[in-house]
Amino acid sequence: MSSARIVLVGGGVAAAATAAGLRAKGFDGPITLVGDEPEPPYERPPLSKEFLAGGLRTEDIAARPPTWYLDNDVELRIGTRVTALDVDRRRVATETGEQLPYGTLVLATGLSPRRLPGFAGEGVHYLRTAADAHGLRTRLASARHVAILGAGFIGCEVAATAIGLGKQVTIFEPATAPLAPALGAAIGTVLMDIHRARGVDVRIGQTATSLARTDDRLVLDTDRGDHLECDLVLVGIGAVPNSELAQRAGLAVGNGILVDEYGRTSAPDVYAIGDVAARHHPRYGQRIRVEHHDNALRQGLNLAANLTGTDEPYSEPHWFWSDQYEYSLQSVGRAIDLDDLVVRGSFDRREFSAFSVAEGRITAVISLNRPADVLAARRLVFAEHTVTIDELRDETLPLKRLVPRRSPAGAPR
Repeated sequence: MSSARIVLVGGGVAAAATAAGLRAKGFDGPITLVGDEPEPPYERPPLSKEFLAGGLRTEDIAARPPTWYLDNDVELRIGTRVTALDVDRRRVATETGEQLPYGTLVLATGLSPRRLPGFAGEGVHYLRTAADAHGLRTRLASARHVAILGAGFIGCEVAATAIGLGKQVTIFEPATAPLAPALGAAIGTVLMDIHRARGVDVRIGQTATSLARTDDRLVLDTDRGDHLECDLVLVGIGAVPNSELAQRAGLAVGNGILVDEYGRTSAPDVYAIGDVAARHHPRYGQRIRVEHHDNALRQGLNLAANLTGTDEPYSEPHWFWSDQYEYSLQSVGRAIDLDDLVVRGSFDRREFSAFSVAEGRITAVISLNRPADVLAARRLVFAEHTVTIDELRDETLPLKRLVPRRSPAGAPR
C-alpha cells in the first residue's frame, strides 16, 4: 500500500489496535491518531467494574503504554475533536481549525450514551468515558441508594459493583427481564434472580417517567405510580453510534457507518471499524453492528492486515462477556431463536450453557460460568459439524469432540 499518512479518528481500542497492527505488519508510513478524550486510548469494559470500584487507575486500563506511541512513531493527538471530513480533498478538520491530510482515513468514533429527556444535572450520570466513570465513582462514594434506569450490560454491571460497595440499589427495566433482547427471557430471569439474591431491587416492566430534586435527594416517579428517593441515578438505556461526521461528509450511514466486509465505506480510502461500523458479515449475509470490546479489537487488527496487503474479510463469530459478582456471562455466535435454546447444565445451579441449534449445527451459545463450552463453540459456529439435542444435553460428551479434525495439510478429514 501507499506510505501516505493514515489518520485514525477515535480514541478507543479499535483505533489503537489498528495502529499497533499496522506497525506489526511493517507499515512504516506516518500514522496520526486523533481522539477527543484527554487520555490515550484505553479499554472501556473495566469502567463499570474494577475501575468504578476504585481498584484501577486510568493508566491501568490503557490499550497501550503511553511510551508505545512515541517508540513506534505514532503521532498521538488527544483532547482533539474532529469537526469535519473532506473526503474529496482528503482532509480532516479539527476544532482548532487545523486541516490534517490523509492517504487513508479510519473512522473509529464509537458510541455515545442514549440520553433520556428530563434526566440530567447534579446526581444524574451516564457511563461511557473514563471521565464519566471518575464522576460516577466520586458520587458513588457518598451515595446510599443508587437508582439505575435500564438493566442492560452497563446497568447490571454497575449494580453489581455498587452492591459490592455496600450500596442500596434499585433497577428499573421496562422489558420482561434484564438483558432480555440479548439473552432471551429465560436467561434474563436467571440473571435477575442473581441480582435479587444479592439485594438488588429489580423492578421489571417499569419505566422512570420524571425526576425531581429535594434539598438533598433525587425523587423518581415511574409509569406505575411508584416514587423512589435516591442519591444517584445512572441512566443506562443503550447507546447510539457516533456517525454524524460520516453523515455530514456524505458517507452512507444507517444505524452506524455502512461498510463492506473489509471495512470500506462508500468513500474511497475511508474505512470504519468498531462500535460505529455496521459491517457486512459474509457468513451471515447482512450488515451487523456490534458494541463489544472484542469485536472492536479484532476489526482493528483485521483492517491493519488488509491495509498492508492481506485482503481478508472480517468473518469472526461475535463474542462478548460480562462479569457480575462471581458470575461470568459469555456468548459467541448469533442465536436463531432465544426462546428455543438447548440447555446443558442447570439454570437452578446458575452454571449452564444454552445453545442455539439450526439444522443440526450450533449457531450460538450463551454460557454462565462455563468458559470451556464457549471456547469449543467458538470453534464450531462456522465449522462443518453435526450435533443432536441429546448430545448437547449429555454432559459426559466433551464438546471439543464435535470439532472437526483436520489433516496436517489443513483440509478437513
